[in-house]
Amino acid sequence: MESGLVASHRLRLPPLPSAAHAHLLRHRRLALAATPLRLPTTPLRQPAALPLRPCLKPLRAASLASPAPAPDNSPKFLGVDLLTLKKIVPLGLMFFCILFNYTILRDTKDVLVVTAKGSSAEIIPFLKTWVNLPMAIGFMLLYSRLADVLSKEALFYTVIFPFIAFFGVFGYVLYPMRDAIHPTALADRLLASLGPSFLGPVAILRVWSFCLFYVMAELWGSVVISVLFWGFANQITTVEEAKEFYPLFGLGANVALIFSGRTVKYFSNMRQNLGPGVDGWAISLRGMMSIVVILGLVIASIYWGVNKFVIDKTSLPVERKKKNKPKLSMGESLKVLVSSRYVRDLATLVVAYGISINLVEVTWKSKLKAQFPSPNEYSSFMGDFSTATGIATFTMMLLGRIIFRKFGWGVAATITPAVLLATGVGFFSLLLFGEPLTPLLAKFGMTPLLAAVFVGALQNIFSKSAKYSLFDPCKEMAYIPLDEDMKVKGKAAIDVVCNPLGKSGGALIQQFMILSFGSLANSTPYLGGILLVIVLAWLGAVKSLDSQFSSLAKEDLEREQTLKAETIETTAQVVGTGNGSLNGNGATPTNGAVIKPSQEPESTASEKSGQQSQ
Repeated sequence: MESGLVASHRLRLPPLPSAAHAHLLRHRRLALAATPLRLPTTPLRQPAALPLRPCLKPLRAASLASPAPAPDNSPKFLGVDLLTLKKIVPLGLMFFCILFNYTILRDTKDVLVVTAKGSSAEIIPFLKTWVNLPMAIGFMLLYSRLADVLSKEALFYTVIFPFIAFFGVFGYVLYPMRDAIHPTALADRLLASLGPSFLGPVAILRVWSFCLFYVMAELWGSVVISVLFWGFANQITTVEEAKEFYPLFGLGANVALIFSGRTVKYFSNMRQNLGPGVDGWAISLRGMMSIVVILGLVIASIYWGVNKFVIDKTSLPVERKKKNKPKLSMGESLKVLVSSRYVRDLATLVVAYGISINLVEVTWKSKLKAQFPSPNEYSSFMGDFSTATGIATFTMMLLGRIIFRKFGWGVAATITPAVLLATGVGFFSLLLFGEPLTPLLAKFGMTPLLAAVFVGALQNIFSKSAKYSLFDPCKEMAYIPLDEDMKVKGKAAIDVVCNPLGKSGGALIQQFMILSFGSLANSTPYLGGILLVIVLAWLGAVKSLDSQFSSLAKEDLEREQTLKAETIETTAQVVGTGNGSLNGNGATPTNGAVIKPSQEPESTASEKSGQQSQ
C-alpha cells in the first residue's frame, strides 16, 4: 500500500503557477536571452564521483543494439512454415517415386543383359564403355541445346515423358517381339568368325533392345535424379530449407530402396503361380514396367501441381551467381596432380574405389548367373539384394557420424578399403580354391559357388552403403584444410581425370583381360591379383593422407583460434575505447568547450576487464 502511495505521489502533477509568477519567469528568460554566453577560461573537469558509468552504458548498448526482428506470423505446422511444407512434402514424394523406379530399372537391366541367351556378364564392361558413355554424352549435348530454347517446365516434361514412354513400350511391345527384332543369326556368324573372346561385343548387337533398356535405365539415374529432380529442388528451396531437409531426402531414398526391393521380389516370384509354358519373366517384366510408368506419371503430376498451386514465381529464391571455377585441361590437371603429394593421395582414393567396385561387381554378376540362370530367379535375388542394400545404407548413414566423432578421419577412411579387401579376398578365394572347402560348406547347405555369390553380395552391399556414409564424406572433408587455390584446382583436377578414370578403368581392365585370356572366368586369377594391388595402394594412400590431413587440420584449427582471439581482443579494445570516451577517459565536446580527461591512475588489465563486465 505504501509503495502505491509513493508511486501515485510521484505521478502527481505540480500546481499551475499564478499569473504574477508567470510574468516574473518570462522577465527572467528575456534577461538571460539578452546576456552574451561566456565560456569558462579554465577547462572544466568532470567530478570524479559523478556516476556516469551506470547510466551511460545502457545508453551505449541500446545505441549499438540491432533493431529487433519483426515477429514471424506465418502459419506453422509442427514448428515448420506451411509454405515450406508445401514444397518439401511434394519434393520428398517425387524423390521417393524416382528412387523407387530407379531400383526396379537397375535390377531389371542386369537381368536382361546378363541372363539373355547368347550373352553373359562379359557384356557389361563393353556396354558401359562403347554404348552407355557415348549416349550419355550425346544426351547431355541435346539437353544443353533444349535448355537454351525451352522453359524450365517444358524442358522437364520434354525429358521425362520419353523415358516413361520407352519403358512402357519396352514392357508391352519390344520384349514380346524380341525374337523378331534381334539379329540372332548375324550375331552367331560374327561370333563364329571372331572367336569366343568377342562374346561381349557381339552380344551388344545380338540383344540390342536389352542394351538400349540398360542405357535408358542408367540415364534415369543420372538425368532424372541428378539433373531434373535436384535442379527443380534447388530452384524452389532456400539455403536454410536445403540445410534442414536435404539430409532427410537421403534417408528417404534408402526407404524407397527397401520397398522397391520387395516389389521386385514379389513380381519375380509370380512365375511360381503360373502354369507350364507361360513366359513368367515377360509377365513379371510387364508388371514392373507398369509400376514404372504409373509412378513416372505421378512424378510429372507432382511437378505440375507444385508449379501450379504452390510456387509463386515472383517469390522464388534469387538465383545465386555461379563462382568462376577453373576449367582445367587434361594437361593442367595432370600437372596439378603431379605437383602435390596430398592431391595425389586423394586422387588414389577416388581411382582405387572406382576400379575396385567394377572389378568385383562384374565377376560377381557372372557367378550370379551361373547360380541363378533363370531371369525370375536372378531378379528375385536382386530384389533381396536391393532391400539389404537399403537397410545397410540407412544404418551406415546413422553410424557414420558416430564413427567420425569417436575415431576420426583416418579410421573412417580406412574402413571402406579394409572391408573391400577382406570381402574381395574371400570372394576370389572361394572362386579359385573352393573345391577343398566343398565338404565343409555342404554342412551349411551351400556350394562354393553359392558361398561366393553371398560373399560377393556382401561386398557389393557394403561398397554401395559405404560410398554415401563414409567414402564421400571423407573425400569432401579432405579438401577442407587445403588453401583456396589448391582446394579449387585440386578438386577440378580430380573431377577431370580421376572420376572418369575410376569409372572406366575397371571396365577397360576387364576388356583387356577378356580379349587376352578368352573369357571372364579365365581372367579371374589375374583380376584378383589386380584387386589386391589396388586396394593395398588405396590403404597406403589413406595412411599417407591421414598424416597430412591431421597436421593440416591442426594448423587450420590453430589459425582459426588465433584469428578468433585477435578478433575478440580487437572488439574488446574498440568497446573499451568507446566506453572510455563516454566515461571521461577521452575528450568530449560540450557547447564548444573541451573537457579534458581527469588525471586518474591507470587501471590494470584485470581492473579494466572487471569494469567492462559490470
